[in-house]
Amino acid sequence: MLVYIHIPYCDSKCHYCSFNSYVDKFDTRSDYMQALHKQLSFELQRFEAKKNSIQTLFIGGGTPSTVAPEFYAPIFELLEPYLQKNAEITTEANPNSATPDWLSGMKDLGVNRVSFGVQSFNENKLKELNRAHTPTQAKEAINTAKNLGFEHLSLDLIYNYKGDTQELLSSDIEQAFELPIDHISAYELTIEDGTKFSTTPEVRQENENLAFFVADEIQKRGFKHYEISNFGSYQSRHNKGYWELENYIGAGAGAVGFLKDTRYYPQTNIDSYINDPLNIKEEHLSKEELLTEKLFLGLRSCIGIEKSVLSDKMIKKAQLLCEENQLRCDNTHCHNDNFFLSDELALYILD
Repeated sequence: MLVYIHIPYCDSKCHYCSFNSYVDKFDTRSDYMQALHKQLSFELQRFEAKKNSIQTLFIGGGTPSTVAPEFYAPIFELLEPYLQKNAEITTEANPNSATPDWLSGMKDLGVNRVSFGVQSFNENKLKELNRAHTPTQAKEAINTAKNLGFEHLSLDLIYNYKGDTQELLSSDIEQAFELPIDHISAYELTIEDGTKFSTTPEVRQENENLAFFVADEIQKRGFKHYEISNFGSYQSRHNKGYWELENYIGAGAGAVGFLKDTRYYPQTNIDSYINDPLNIKEEHLSKEELLTEKLFLGLRSCIGIEKSVLSDKMIKKAQLLCEENQLRCDNTHCHNDNFFLSDELALYILD
């Protein structure tokens, strides 16, 4: 079982961000963390959590580093009996708010992996994305985390913003590999409704070649491409759990949980969530919907798809793709080596 905790506070709203996050609700942090504790207590019962049953914990956002470690302490105390001894415990962080004190406090609580929202080491690009940190702050925060003894460190990069070139992205990747990281998430810029960039969609480039360039440059340096946007000498167990459709608790305003064949949606508004963290909507997924998810998630990652879940017609289509070297198939699974074609391959098999 996995646990995801959503922290909806941000020190600035990035122009591309569509996540449930707020820059004007900091006075609610104490009440919000208490509401999180209440929902988690409920979810542990709903999921029939047992001792050592939580394999991974991921604190995302928003910006988790805008909430002081002492606010997290009661939550870690609640979850501690359920966490496996070698559980992967990740927090996201922004370089400007991941101070040495904050990082040290989170490490003392048991966090062993930090994912830094860097996006670029180009100062102009950071400003245009409305990031609140500088390239120097990003490097200092990651090096500080390493010096404090965090076992695994990751950073995010964004590509296909206007003006992105192979030279700029190569520089970003080169500087990333000068840091003590074992994982990179490289995301293509997408324009979502309701974001600042939705009024200027031309800021997104249409350059498919940059996706292949970024992937090749990262792999050249020894990181395995194990999902369409993820690379590493270390592969996030939490990420892979999602792609394998493991059960996961989703706690917090805007989080999503999943148990067997049902999704759970807490309220997204912070104030509403604080008032009633147990007001959670449910969505039942049919067998067909679950199979569709397995195909899309499996083909965009190293997980692959199990032949046993496919109909005879689907197996024939998958076999045809294998014969055309579009997939790799063995006795039990089919794997996709070109994640950028994953959606097309999944749709072909499902059609």
